[in-house]
Amino acid sequence: MQPLTEDEIRTSLMNSTAEEERTVALPVDYLLTDWERIDFLGWRDPKAPRRGYIVTEVDGEPVGVVLRAAETPMPHNRSAYCSLCHTLQPADQVSLFTARRVGEAGERGDSVGQYICSDLSCPENVRLGAPLAPLEVPAVGHTDARISGLAERTRRFLSSVREG
Repeated sequence: MQPLTEDEIRTSLMNSTAEEERTVALPVDYLLTDWERIDFLGWRDPKAPRRGYIVTEVDGEPVGVVLRAAETPMPHNRSAYCSLCHTLQPADQVSLFTARRVGEAGERGDSVGQYICSDLSCPENVRLGAPLAPLEVPAVGHTDARISGLAERTRRFLSSVREG
């Protein structure tokens, strides 16, 4: 990803209200972001713990969404699979996130949901040396395939929010 300014991040949130856009709390370590090693900037809002954000590039432009995590966490004694990074981990480390759709659909209350890593650390997870999910591709180039898969699934998720 290309480095983004605070204003670019705020205005990229396609499903935000004016109030949400104005009050977005950027990640604490935002200024230390290694932009070349992430496929999306994802973080939870420390002021509103159930709120999260994902911002990525689509056709060279920043596009982001406001997410809301489910109130009830999944049980810790099970496993869960992140829809974006395809990482298998304890279920309490994966949350159902919903994003209000853009436009009239969102105004009617329509939303789209995905099971995503609770801390939105998918870009880090796909770069781990050993895969945490069942192999879907040959071991050679596995990390590259996980990275490109994450980028594609993230763009599709954001597209589904826009297509309301």
